[in-house]
Amino acid sequence: MFSVKDRDRIRDRVLELAASDPRVVSGALVGSLALDQGDRWSDLDLTFAVIDGVPVLEVLDDWTRSLVAEFDAIHLFDMPSGASLYRVFLFPGCLQVDLSFTPASAFGATSPRFKLLFGHSVDKPYLQPPPAEYLFGDAVHLALRARFCLERGRPWQAEYLISWLRDNALSLACRRRGLPARYGRGFDELPADVHAAFEDTLVRSLEPDELQRALGRAIAGLLREAGEVPALAAKVEPHLRELLLPWDA
Repeated sequence: MFSVKDRDRIRDRVLELAASDPRVVSGALVGSLALDQGDRWSDLDLTFAVIDGVPVLEVLDDWTRSLVAEFDAIHLFDMPSGASLYRVFLFPGCLQVDLSFTPASAFGATSPRFKLLFGHSVDKPYLQPPPAEYLFGDAVHLALRARFCLERGRPWQAEYLISWLRDNALSLACRRRGLPARYGRGFDELPADVHAAFEDTLVRSLEPDELQRALGRAIAGLLREAGEVPALAAKVEPHLRELLLPWDA
């Protein structure tokens, strides 16, 4: 397993690549390490600005060749986001390194977890949590599909959808309490009573009765955390309750 020393060594090497590349004009540390909130297990996240007009992918591919050759890094996947392109690597010792590149005119913080290391950044609005209307509406969709999967005899897909429904409800709980509502980052900071209420939403087996029970508990949790969308919840609640009743074949 990687050590903090390993992570620091790779960070320093990546910054050396930036310093020697005239196409790169700014760089920042992002994620938990940017606020000194990281720990022994934190990934390394770095973001860079590329001179406008230079293809971001060109720079990223050049750096990838260097990192693969030097560290035997594995390129896992790319993820575009607006003008930025993220590339995720797995380094020896199970260290994940996320590098992102953005044209200089669009380079800036999208959250407080941004520490400028060199160059300049532009002011940008922070990325907002998922809207409550979306989280709730999507959860209703998931509840419907989960029940239909039960009727179709598709327990594995039903379990997947029930778990996703639970995660949406927990994200609503995070929104209501001012906690991070993306990627489960705020789930562990939720109050103990919320954790206790959602424990019964965990699926314990793939038996139809158990899946139906977990679906019912997840729906109850969703309605409990729908305080930001009360009108929508009131309209939908009778339909959600119907999902918990026996249906004729």
